This record gives sequence, structure tokens and C-alpha cells, in this order.
Amino acid sequence: MRKTKSFPLFAAAVAATALAATVSATPAAAKSTRATAGISCSKTLDIGMLAPLTGAAGFLGQEQLSWAKYAVKTLPATMGLKVKLVPGDLPVEKGQADAQAVAQKFISDKNMVAVVGGSTSGSVVSTSTALTQAGLVQVSPSATRTTLTKGDNQQATNAFFRVVPADDYQGSTDAKYMTDVLKVKNVVIFDFQEPYSLGLGGEVERDLKAAGVTTSHQSVANTVTDFSSFVTKVPSDADIVFFPTQSPGSAEAFAEQLVQQGKKAKVFGGDGSNGLGEFKAPGSYISSFAPSITGFAADKAVIAGWQKDNKGKPVGSFGPAAYGAVQVILAAVKAACDKGKGSIAKRSLVIGQMRKVHIDKGWILGGKFAWSTTNTRDPSVTKFYILQIQGNGSYKLMN
Repeated sequence: MRKTKSFPLFAAAVAATALAATVSATPAAAKSTRATAGISCSKTLDIGMLAPLTGAAGFLGQEQLSWAKYAVKTLPATMGLKVKLVPGDLPVEKGQADAQAVAQKFISDKNMVAVVGGSTSGSVVSTSTALTQAGLVQVSPSATRTTLTKGDNQQATNAFFRVVPADDYQGSTDAKYMTDVLKVKNVVIFDFQEPYSLGLGGEVERDLKAAGVTTSHQSVANTVTDFSSFVTKVPSDADIVFFPTQSPGSAEAFAEQLVQQGKKAKVFGGDGSNGLGEFKAPGSYISSFAPSITGFAADKAVIAGWQKDNKGKPVGSFGPAAYGAVQVILAAVKAACDKGKGSIAKRSLVIGQMRKVHIDKGWILGGKFAWSTTNTRDPSVTKFYILQIQGNGSYKLMN
């Protein structure tokens, strides 16, 4: 058995909390013709962030950016590292060429050692190959499409990792809740002609059909904001409209138009619909890869520090996972620096170190973090949570 090396990582916001990460020195599989050689760990290292900072999903990217910034502000110094976060904006309305242009900027940065993101499954599909060829590891806090890491024809490379579970778990959780708890008979499935909704919607529709539920399908471009013509096509006896948008505002608009047209169906959104204050239609449902971390006593000091930097902002579900992505990236970078005795010979070495990272204490999403034993690029924790929007707009945990 190969020996492993353990080291502590202390969050500055929690003086007494140790963050122990164990990593192996497995050589990276990816070969790079543009990998950076001889990066000194005593200099400032760059970590890129590929997220929708503007556009319909700008709420998601901005929330993730704020938590990634706080992680970079507080964690590196405890490990003897200096790190700069380099944001790259990729609105969900943009296409593959735009994503690749942002990726190339990261690739050209000689001090870049890793990338947080992409935040969306589509951006991962567009950038994974190029980033891997350049030796850059990706850790996503929110890209959940199943085929990014699973199946015979995976859409992401072996340098892509994510700290949240995949859509096969989300889809089965959502479908089971609809059948077992809501007792649905008729469900309308939407897609928005992009990887996230196509993947998640497909998972839900498959499971519902297997359970004998009547389903129908509608497809709409993710740039549409007036859904009245689509609402008209929703059957009067439909119980649920499964609406896996990445824009909470779109979910809210659709729910309002259902009411206006006298439809009884409730909107059920995926994690992309999770936006406090934006999607607030009472009775609607959302699935999420994480509960609110405000319920974790161990996170109180971290939350307080983040709130000091982000006055008046609510603690959502997307941001803490971005903090977690930085946590695992720093663990792998630190291990690569230690292995190289103060330098990283080529940045693809961080990919090899990432494979055995686990965090025993201080994991932002509660408990411990480890990669799955059956798929070492997905997390071992695979639960999705169902939330229902209350009359005051708050989200209530239902499972």
C-alpha cells in the first residue's frame, strides 16, 4: 500500500477548527503541451473561477464568487500559501466559443494552478478538454449533469471534479418525492435546450414514466422570459411542472403565469431555481444539493466572517459549495507544493494530488468530505434535499 501524507488546514475564521486533508502522490494522467513549468509555491498562485457573474444566472455566480473570495482570503495563509482568485464571467446565455475564450485566458496565465468551476454543466462541457490539456484541474461547486463524470461517454475529462452530487441522484430524489409524497398523476417536463436541463429533466422523466406517471414535454430557449404561450399548453389536470431552469426569476415568472391562467399545477425546480427572494411562489418546490449551512454549529464563525464582508446578503445554498471547492483545491495544491519541496514542476501534478483529497474536519457543507469510492471525481455524499416555498417566501426543508 502506498503511504500517504496528512496535513492540517486551519480556517482563519475558526481558530480551533482543524481541516485535515490526506492526499496521495499519484502521477497525473493528463498530458499537457502548455502546462506551466516550475511554479514557485512562495509566489502568489492564481486560481481561476469560471461562473455566470452576469446574465440570468448572475445571482448564482455572484453568490459563489463571494464565498470563493472569502475562502481565498482566509485559508491560504494558514497553509503558507499566497493565492489570488481570478474570476471569469460566463453568462448562461453565452455559448461554447465564449466559454473557450475564458478558458484560454486561464491557460495563458503562467501562475494559474487550478480552476473553480465551471458553475454550469454546459460550461464544463465547453472547457474541460482544453483545461485538462493545459494541466489545469477543475473543481465545480454546482455542475451536476450526470454524464460529466459517469457513463461510457463522459463529457468531462479525468481532470474534472465536483463537490456536489450528480443529477442521477437529484432526478431520482425529485421523482420519488413527486410519486411517494405528492402522489402525482400528470407531470409536465421542461427543458431549456442546454445540458443542465436536458440532463436533469431526462432523469426525472425516466423515473416518473417507470412509476406509471403520465408525462409530457416542452422545450424552450433559455433566453425566453414570457412563458404565457407555454403555460397555455400545460394540461388542466397536471399536478406538477418540472422546470429545471438556471434562472430563479424564470421559475417565478412561470409560477405566476400558471396562477394567472388558472392552472392548478405547481412548479418544481431543480437546484438552479434555488434563489431566495427571486423564486418565491408559495407552494412551489425546489431540490438542492445542500441544506442551509446556518444549521451547522461548526460553521458559525465562518458564516460570521463571510457576513462581515457581505453585509445584508443571505446565506444561500450555492456559495458555501464554492468555498468547499476552494478547500479541496488548496489541499491538493499544498500537497503538490510539499511533494515538490516548494515548487510545482508542472501544474498537471495538482490533478494527481486531487484524487485522494479528503477533509476530516472543517468541511463547510457539514461532516467530512471524501471522494466516492466508486467514482473518485464525485463526492461520497449523494443526498439531495427537497424544499418548499412558504407563504412568506422562505424555504422549508421537506425531507
